[in-house]
Amino acid sequence: MQLHASVAKLNRVGKALEKRLKRLGVETVQDLLFYFPFRYEDYSKLRNIKDLQDGEQVTIKGKIELIANKRSPRKRTMITEAVVADETEQIKVIWFGQPFIAKTLKQGDSVYLSGKVSSDMFGMQMVGPAYEKDTSSDTTHTARIVPMYSLTSGITQKQLRFLMSQIIDLADKLEDWLPEDIKEKADVMNLGEAVRSIHFPESDDELQHALRRLKFDELYILQLRGELLRQSIKSSKASQIKFKEDEIKKFVKKLPFELTKKQKISSWEILQDMEKPEPMNRLLEGDVGSGKTVVAAMAMYNAVLNGKQAVIMAPTEVLAFQHYESLCGLFEDLGVQVGILTRSKAQASQKSKVIPVGHQYPLKSQKFTKLKLIEVIGEGKVQVIVGTHALLTDKVEFKNLGLVIVDEQHRFGVEQRKTIRKKSGNDSTAPHFLSMTATPIPRSFALTLYGDLDLSIIDEMPADRKPVKTRLVDPHNREKAYGFIKSQVKQGRQVFVVCPLIELTDNDGSTIGSDKKTVLDEYEKLSKQIFPDLKIGFLHGKLPARGGSALGGKSSKEEVMRLFKSGETDILVSTSVIEVGVDIPNASVMMIEGAERFGLAQLHQFRGRVGRAGHQSYCFLFTDSNTNKVKERLNFFEKENSGFKVAEYDLEQRGPGEVYGFAQSGMKNLKLATLQDKGLIKLARDMARDIDFGKYKSLKNRVEEWESGVHLE
Repeated sequence: MQLHASVAKLNRVGKALEKRLKRLGVETVQDLLFYFPFRYEDYSKLRNIKDLQDGEQVTIKGKIELIANKRSPRKRTMITEAVVADETEQIKVIWFGQPFIAKTLKQGDSVYLSGKVSSDMFGMQMVGPAYEKDTSSDTTHTARIVPMYSLTSGITQKQLRFLMSQIIDLADKLEDWLPEDIKEKADVMNLGEAVRSIHFPESDDELQHALRRLKFDELYILQLRGELLRQSIKSSKASQIKFKEDEIKKFVKKLPFELTKKQKISSWEILQDMEKPEPMNRLLEGDVGSGKTVVAAMAMYNAVLNGKQAVIMAPTEVLAFQHYESLCGLFEDLGVQVGILTRSKAQASQKSKVIPVGHQYPLKSQKFTKLKLIEVIGEGKVQVIVGTHALLTDKVEFKNLGLVIVDEQHRFGVEQRKTIRKKSGNDSTAPHFLSMTATPIPRSFALTLYGDLDLSIIDEMPADRKPVKTRLVDPHNREKAYGFIKSQVKQGRQVFVVCPLIELTDNDGSTIGSDKKTVLDEYEKLSKQIFPDLKIGFLHGKLPARGGSALGGKSSKEEVMRLFKSGETDILVSTSVIEVGVDIPNASVMMIEGAERFGLAQLHQFRGRVGRAGHQSYCFLFTDSNTNKVKERLNFFEKENSGFKVAEYDLEQRGPGEVYGFAQSGMKNLKLATLQDKGLIKLARDMARDIDFGKYKSLKNRVEEWESGVHLE
């Protein structure tokens, strides 16, 4: 069997199981090999029955003396009871609701049983242990260090381990991308050996060696990627964009608010970088609402004053429209022509009477065909271009591109830079690059991930910004919360309601978590039962970008947002699509259903959608979970308003893969490594620094292959 063969070819994988595995991201044999356990049960030490003690997790080996099913008189469930004996003693074994076990295991069978021992007045017993018949081959579920995997409904641990045992020998076919001398210096085992040992370790020592190799891979690829970017930037030249001090001072003076100290520092760092002969490569981090857009606008305006074009790329159309409107407002009467190009929109807006020298093509505010807008961009008539990453794939050519800003997307890799450079209208120089993020990444972690980037951090809020009051709402106080929301709407405010899912069924009609709140369910409930007298809209990723009506019926993202922004909708029920960039100053309440299903960093993004004007704003968290861990996390979030502190806490609690585990961030590849692996982080960084990619072509190929899986959506 080949590594790229479908899991459907494995023994006992039917159509239903194939779909469930796909939900876990497992479609091929190789996907399955790289689906790692999240913890282990150590059943490796065999014990005699006479030596067992209450509460122990153990493995025993014995013969089945009796086994039978009976029905529980009270709960009417089937109980399977067995008596198992070794040469020292007997023990009673019980399974609930699994009558098939009495057909699988027979009197006289020799078995391994792994699980917890308990005692009652009748003596020692094991309830619901894992079982396996004693055959001459190695055990999979018992008498060893047993892997435990993250599951989805309809898949059991036993099924996953059974599938893994069928293909584990194929781990030897995995191509080891690390050269021998690098492996030797890093002191790590071969890849195939590590993958085999992560699933079925023979000892704890072997497991630790496997973890070391696989964590090193995750960290090293990030560091190599950063190094490849650093070297490519070092070898590039950029146009030196002079700091137009007088004009920038006038721009700042005209703003309806005063810049914070951190905004001024960040702007100065960016404007200084743009004067250098090599391309700027900077990450601008700012908490939600800290004012990154105006800092970016200053850099774009400075580029335009130097006769250059500037581009800002956003991950979603909603965010692109938002930037377009903000920039049109900021550049009003400054002679800057702003255009927007996305998959569904082409438009340019000219609000000025004064056109700077060299820009004698004022365009009236108008909609264009895509081709027409692409044409005027190529002629240099549009100086600031807003768009999604469609700008990279469409036939867009710039006349003189000096600055590229990428919002909420730090994985702007070597290939994307090459693409944009080819389109920049100047073969000899590369544009300056600025990445922006509203996801606060602690400095230590940012340096781990983006060692090639210079950092500018805005970690203070504008003086007039009131902290959002956050409350974890007990189920019995839900009605009170609804009453409060209604009073806010009566005062003219608006409300966001966020839910974890769009709908309850998968494409095949199977249920995927019926306990989760969904946008459409919540919309129905709020509009018909709770607030029948209020205007409610809904928004999710599957809506078309344009056209339609937002209040019920067929709707589009653009129309939903237009009605909410204009105040025609009181409440917007949405998925996490509103996580970044949506700016509704009049919204004062953020209500989050199923709050335990989101990371704290993500909850902080939602909270940042309110509190964007002078009035006091509120964030209500609802959860159906009553576990201590969930309560502890949400209580911390309730008390802490700093996004950086929230992110730090989230990283410690859950690790980077979960905190930043979105496909477009590229961080889904951190399945095992965490911030606590400081020694490995340093080793990976040191071994990537100044590496000769000409000598190690396989490393360069691996980075490019990795990027193709995680680059811009």
